[in-house]
Amino acid sequence: MQIVITGESAATRVHYLGLGRLAALAAAVLVALLVVMGLLYHLLFMKAAREGWPVVGPILQAVVQDEFAQRDRIMRENLNAMAERVGQLQARLLRLESQGERLGGLAGVKIEPQAPGSSASAAARGGKGGPWVSPLALNQPTLGGLHLAVDALDIEAEHQADVLTLIESRLFESRLDSLMVPSTRPVDGMVGSGFGFRSDPFTGRSALHTGLDFPADTGTPVFAAANGMVQTVEWHPQYGQMLEIDHGKGLVTRYAHLSRALVRQGALVRRGQNVAQVGNTGRSTGPHLHFEVLIEGVPQNPQRFLAGGPGEPVAQKSKR
Repeated sequence: MQIVITGESAATRVHYLGLGRLAALAAAVLVALLVVMGLLYHLLFMKAAREGWPVVGPILQAVVQDEFAQRDRIMRENLNAMAERVGQLQARLLRLESQGERLGGLAGVKIEPQAPGSSASAAARGGKGGPWVSPLALNQPTLGGLHLAVDALDIEAEHQADVLTLIESRLFESRLDSLMVPSTRPVDGMVGSGFGFRSDPFTGRSALHTGLDFPADTGTPVFAAANGMVQTVEWHPQYGQMLEIDHGKGLVTRYAHLSRALVRQGALVRRGQNVAQVGNTGRSTGPHLHFEVLIEGVPQNPQRFLAGGPGEPVAQKSKR
């Protein structure tokens, strides 16, 4: 396309427009027209909506009301879904609370109900009461009610987490205590001489026997009766080669008349670990293990601790 521009005070100018420039010009004009039409449309319908024009006003009101109704329906569906989820979380927390109470009873933990204050402080603030109704119990849950319910669930979840942590700690302590109790027999076999007064094998006079004797061949494995730390490995004039294991809380087990100790002082041992071998050292009339349990240095009847309890028969075959 050729455009010729002439004027009285200027020379004639000729401009050539190709297809590309024509397309760009047409597009710019079209965009400008669309913007102007959009502004006019918006201003026109806004004016019609405000002034309530006979035809346009009702149409706009219907469109706006339908849009608001759709938004309200979507929001209501979301609120109902949230309310259902919160209700499920409340039910799960109630089950956790019930389980926590049962586990607390097994662990010996008394779970106190949450109380914001004492009765005296409550009386000082004035009497209050009445049933508590959760917002989720209503047919139409509100956003504010959901926020309150979520906050309450958060607090309750933290409380239950603390309770379960305490129960776990107590159960772990109980497990450790059971591991530290000398309830495993140190030697496989029958008991030859029990705890209590007996005729001394060397003097023939009545004397207190402070442990249990397990007759066995020299070299027979001796096992730790419980977890603990080796406290003593030494030679004793009466006990011969002797080994002592500290189990904590003043509880010690003693293994005497050994032929050999397989652990050193300060070593940590576990229940059932081979720690020594049976021998015939010290004040002994034959190969056997002399086993003692002491609490704060006072000899106890080992039969009360070993698996099988005091009801297990004690064979008085020999007085070693």
